[in-house]
Amino acid sequence: MTDAVDVVIVASAFGMDAVRTGGHLKWADASRQAGAAAFEVRRELFADEAGAAPQHLRVLGKSIAELGLWSVYSTPASLYTPDGHLDTAALRLALDEATALGARFVKLQLGGFAAEAHSGAIADHLRGANVRLVVENGQLAAGGSLAQFVGLFDALAREGRADVLGMTFDIGNWAWRDVAPLDAAGPLAAHVEYIHCKTVAGEGARRCPAAPAAGDARFAAVLDKLPRHVPRGIEFPFDASRIEADAAHYVAWLGAA
Repeated sequence: MTDAVDVVIVASAFGMDAVRTGGHLKWADASRQAGAAAFEVRRELFADEAGAAPQHLRVLGKSIAELGLWSVYSTPASLYTPDGHLDTAALRLALDEATALGARFVKLQLGGFAAEAHSGAIADHLRGANVRLVVENGQLAAGGSLAQFVGLFDALAREGRADVLGMTFDIGNWAWRDVAPLDAAGPLAAHVEYIHCKTVAGEGARRCPAAPAAGDARFAAVLDKLPRHVPRGIEFPFDASRIEADAAHYVAWLGAA
């Protein structure tokens, strides 16, 4: 039998409106009751901009830690601008907010990475920060292509800073870019430090996140290809009619899958 891995519940799994109305802490507590090890705070789900103020994040982070959970801080901002430059303002803001929260990971979108990783500048911003930077494959063409991520880690290696950041591998998001997740897992597995777990229902503009079926062989094959020890985040919606039972079920299942 394999050892269980840490399971993170992403705030949006409880419903965006529910989080904006009830606040992150309510759903962090629900995550603890479901048996999760961690909770992902989403910047876009604060009811207003004041939610991301450092003093608010410090209180929220302390409360999450008191529940016995560690945290991830996710922002929709991108690490690179559309023309391929490092977005230093976005990085600095994300790091400051994640630090106030006390997060273990800070997650950004990749954005418009082109050829140069600007890894020296990234390292300068990270100096002294007690949080791990990860970039996620998104649903948009900019920041969602397999070639961009392969190029990013090749560039980091060329610049001599291969370990300056890691990757959040979102299994479901590859569908928006018409990439088979298993095809992406091979070349990127060595850089994956956090996994967003979901599959996709529907086609084209009607795609939406969905829970993996217990017998989904393709989903299982992707997990098998990715590092076993890294945390797995639940980013698919729970059934609103049985949120607590659904959360507990998927935490147990994903932790042992």
